[in-house]
Amino acid sequence: MSANPVPDKPALEGLEAKWGGRWQSDGAYLFDRATALAETDRTCIYSIDTPPPTASGSLHIGHVFSYTHTDIVARYHRMRGQHVFYPMGWDDNGLPTERRVQNYYGVRCDPSLPYDPGFTPPFEGGDTKSSKAADQQPVSRRNFIELCERLTVEDEKQFEALWRSLGLSVDWSQTYRTIGTEALHTSQLAFLRNIERGEAYQAMAPTLWDVTFRTAVAQAELEDREQPGTYQRISFHGADGPVFIETTRPELLPACVALVAHPDDERYQPLFGSTVTTPVFGVEVPVLAHHLAQPDKGTGIAMICTFGDITDVVWWRELDLPNRAIVGFDGRIVSEAPDAITSDAGKAAYGELAGKTIFSAKQAVVELLKASGDLIGDPRQITHPVKFFEKGDKPLEIVSTRQWYVKNGARDEELRARLIELGQGLDWHPDFMRVRYENWVGGLSGDWLISRQRFFGVPIPIWYPLDADGNPVFDQPILPSVDTLPVDPSSDAAPGFEESQRNQPGGFIGEHDVMDTWMTSSLTPQLAGGWMRDDELFKTVFPFDLRPQAQDIIRTWLFSTVLRSQLEHGVAPWAHAAISGFIVDPDRKKMSKSKGNVVTPVDILEQHGSDAVRYWAASSRLGTDAAFDPQNPTQIKIGRRLAIKILNAAKFILGFEAPASDELALVTQPLDRSMLQQLATVVTDATDALDGYDHARALEQTETFFWAFCDDYLELVKERAYSAAGPEQVSAVVALRIALSTLLRLFAPVVPFATEEAWSWFNAGSVHLTAWPAASEVTGEWDDDSAVLSFTSQALTGIRRAKTDAKASQKTLVASAVITGPDEALAALRLAADDLKAVGRIADLRLESGDVLVVADILLAPIPPTEEAR
Repeated sequence: MSANPVPDKPALEGLEAKWGGRWQSDGAYLFDRATALAETDRTCIYSIDTPPPTASGSLHIGHVFSYTHTDIVARYHRMRGQHVFYPMGWDDNGLPTERRVQNYYGVRCDPSLPYDPGFTPPFEGGDTKSSKAADQQPVSRRNFIELCERLTVEDEKQFEALWRSLGLSVDWSQTYRTIGTEALHTSQLAFLRNIERGEAYQAMAPTLWDVTFRTAVAQAELEDREQPGTYQRISFHGADGPVFIETTRPELLPACVALVAHPDDERYQPLFGSTVTTPVFGVEVPVLAHHLAQPDKGTGIAMICTFGDITDVVWWRELDLPNRAIVGFDGRIVSEAPDAITSDAGKAAYGELAGKTIFSAKQAVVELLKASGDLIGDPRQITHPVKFFEKGDKPLEIVSTRQWYVKNGARDEELRARLIELGQGLDWHPDFMRVRYENWVGGLSGDWLISRQRFFGVPIPIWYPLDADGNPVFDQPILPSVDTLPVDPSSDAAPGFEESQRNQPGGFIGEHDVMDTWMTSSLTPQLAGGWMRDDELFKTVFPFDLRPQAQDIIRTWLFSTVLRSQLEHGVAPWAHAAISGFIVDPDRKKMSKSKGNVVTPVDILEQHGSDAVRYWAASSRLGTDAAFDPQNPTQIKIGRRLAIKILNAAKFILGFEAPASDELALVTQPLDRSMLQQLATVVTDATDALDGYDHARALEQTETFFWAFCDDYLELVKERAYSAAGPEQVSAVVALRIALSTLLRLFAPVVPFATEEAWSWFNAGSVHLTAWPAASEVTGEWDDDSAVLSFTSQALTGIRRAKTDAKASQKTLVASAVITGPDEALAALRLAADDLKAVGRIADLRLESGDVLVVADILLAPIPPTEEAR
């Protein structure tokens, strides 16, 4: 008995609300934990480490693109009989959330302020919002965090509503927040275990620093941006004459600690081991040799400053040089000159720089060099790559700070080799993405800097004792017990101390830094799977089967998750990595908020329907970029046409009275068997494609067959299906029913709403909880008639073309027709001659031998006078 009547006019409108609500109320996509736990075969479980979208602002069309790919995988494996664990997380913490809260509420965090329990923000998302700090009201850290939590919860509600309208078959009872209590506990616990095993440590070291956000930045968060620059030629004073260097950063001259050239550079070999004096500031510095110096860059000799770039850090470390850093956390020149500047003239010159921005200091040093005569020639304009924080607006500086790190293989060859091995053990889709992972691991230059000087994040669970003079003893950190987690050292007292002892000699101070957001995101398998809080579930779903994600965060999210899994469990966190491509605009530029070319999906979904948008997403293979033009979404329109055709084809097929049985044995006609044999091949090919994570190929195979099925087979067979009951008529109707059932299941992962609607017209259950079709369901032990439909379709096309060329209706009667072709084709046509004659309205059909299949002659019947009058 059908669950729903077939409507007079099938339509896509309203299907999202209708079936989304039904799936929710029926618990269609809930992970059947009890049954899954009872399974002895782990392959019966399929677990997905779903990407948690950043809950700050709105989702864009790129999210719809990649999350559709994941949902296709989930739906396919569910239909294959596996228990699918498909959770959803929300990535709440981090800079994007803080920036959104600042602008949305018009506030900024000032940790020195006390908590105000009755605080009301100046506004909420109105037109008066401003991104300028001077226009934002300062609030305490606790007040700021409360606003972050309030806004992210609202964003998450909107995100979930959009995901539901898109038809994601997520188990919404399995959700988590990266700043939620469970995430805080898991992140802090994993970090403490890193410390216990010696994998996490604290150090004072040169740190990449964003002066706008005033936070440390990790290697994985960098991006190069082409920037204009100026090479200035500067004269250093040597015993045997001047030594010329060229630099784009003359403002760092007071921080110069050495000059360096390549050991094989004969021009400078006589200077190695000697000293020169810096211009203006009069500091004596050594001339040294190092293989990273580039003889063909500038003058071939460079100044080492603390710190201009990453290479300076390498030279400083490997050559054991002093630290004379002069750039402060705010990006300005610090007031106190380095101790090495001892002359009055040098100190006076430095005084002119103190407090200036990098830009102003650069100008000031250039003027000082001009005055001293040490600026040689005219400046040379260049364009060069400069390091930026991926979310920042100003070039990064390098400052010396005390930070927390996690070992990542940069200085541990054994760990590095193990991480490469784990990457090689993963099945990558597409496979070439593996190289990006391996290149990243091979190019690591330092351990993972995991502390951030921000507010809305997972607190680093550490306190430090204060000595009798009130100085922190950093090498004796105080750790919490596991049963007290999560903790916030900025507001919770250290173990064994009272709150009154905070900041007092002999007392303690709390760590104010929070963890890099990737420190939490790298634990998504553990967060979703219940690590250390639900051992039974974690054992069932971990290692996960799939990590789907974007290609640009292989170096961050994918790598860091592999690292944390290796450190904690000694295994890879998943078996497969599915990497989506980017969405690009019509000019082939990647869509991003920073470029202002993103498209929000709500209007697109409302206008075209979710099935149409999912079809567009499914048409692109993993790892392949897809262009999207909101003004001309051709592929989406094709998807909508397909979804409507599915409904109409189902209505047509179900219009024939169903026989008592739909067993394959009732399919007796060669044309019907031929269609089903071709469909069986499609089932095999689509299954193989989806097993290989190639949803686009599976869709292409199914869609190609479907349109031929509608255009040719339905036309060829409908006269027989409409005829009086008999074996031939039953054969047609049964074949149509089998094809419809099979096609709806093949399309179900891509267009879930239209297929569910059509399925409900002749089935009581959900198509999405029905078994995936098998080729054996579609064909019996028949002779190979697979070519019958192909040759008959070609002949039908010829008949149609002949009528069109004669400017006659397709309903025009044909007195006679002659079709020539090879023996194989004629043999096939003889098996379907009656159906061809019926659809072509052919009175006399003759088949004659020929080289190619062609309608050689056709004679249209004269139009009766009554027809002509009409």
